[in-house]
Amino acid sequence: MQRKRAKSQPEFEQALELYDEATLERLSGLQHNNLRTVAECLHIRVGARGRTLHMGGPKKGVEIALKLFQQLNKLAAKGREFTGPDLVVALDVLKENENANLYDLFSDTIFRTKSGRHVSPKGPGQRAFVQSIRDHDVVFGIGPAGTGKTYLAMTLAIADLLAEKVSRLILTRPAVEAGEHLGFLPGNMEEKVLPYLRPLYDAMFDLLGSERAEELVAHGVIEVAPLAFMRGRTLNDAFIILDEAQNTTPEQIKMFLTRLGFGSKMVVIGDVTQIDLPPRASSGLMQAVRILRDVEGVALCELSQHDVVRHPLVQSMVRAYEKAQG
Repeated sequence: MQRKRAKSQPEFEQALELYDEATLERLSGLQHNNLRTVAECLHIRVGARGRTLHMGGPKKGVEIALKLFQQLNKLAAKGREFTGPDLVVALDVLKENENANLYDLFSDTIFRTKSGRHVSPKGPGQRAFVQSIRDHDVVFGIGPAGTGKTYLAMTLAIADLLAEKVSRLILTRPAVEAGEHLGFLPGNMEEKVLPYLRPLYDAMFDLLGSERAEELVAHGVIEVAPLAFMRGRTLNDAFIILDEAQNTTPEQIKMFLTRLGFGSKMVVIGDVTQIDLPPRASSGLMQAVRILRDVEGVALCELSQHDVVRHPLVQSMVRAYEKAQG
């Protein structure tokens, strides 16, 4: 007796007419890469003809895609451009809550880069982090790599600097994970510390453009220095960022926090899962969070894996490894 083949589910189709072709261009990205990202994430087909988007495939995926494009259509019509990571975040939000308001999420543009790209929080965790920095003078941002901690803090700092809310920007991090013993490294002091500060320069160049960033550094408006250079100073009217704070000792982070002057804001960033201090050394970041978490004016914002923005192919590979490992 032959088994009857299960009938395949009928394909579900939807179409959405956008405001105009310029809106489609902002929404779909270069060579329609954003549409391909959505199709890969939802396992559906997404294409465009004229100013109309056409979606087909499993009903659930098509319905999510329709909600995505309906909401972002309004923002794109107002000039908001979108990247692949933006759409991955938006899809993650909709998968968790189909009634989520993407308009509110993406309309909070905190900066526009030299290239014209909009920078905004990607998801609820990043929004909470941004709001904490706006509302408090001292903020601890803790979370794994890829959650945007450093980049968002840098973005807010540069926005405040250009708006003349502060007169200078100070970026620092431990120069050597286990105690800043720079004397053993070749070259002068600038050459010794540059590799450790490179991530901060990269973010700054991306936001401002290399020429403008180098000009501000040359004039001392932006200072990028190892943590040891903060000792003995009082930092007034400044936006100060300490990156890789999990690799500070208790003495170092106390020294840093007590540099806070009038009219200044401090953001302390770290990932407590990647502490590179010697085995018996205590992390200054973990101690500071325990001591200061209930102090008025100090905010603690914890980001998680849910706030990590990944390419859909990376997500697929991670799931494949998890499945293979049982």
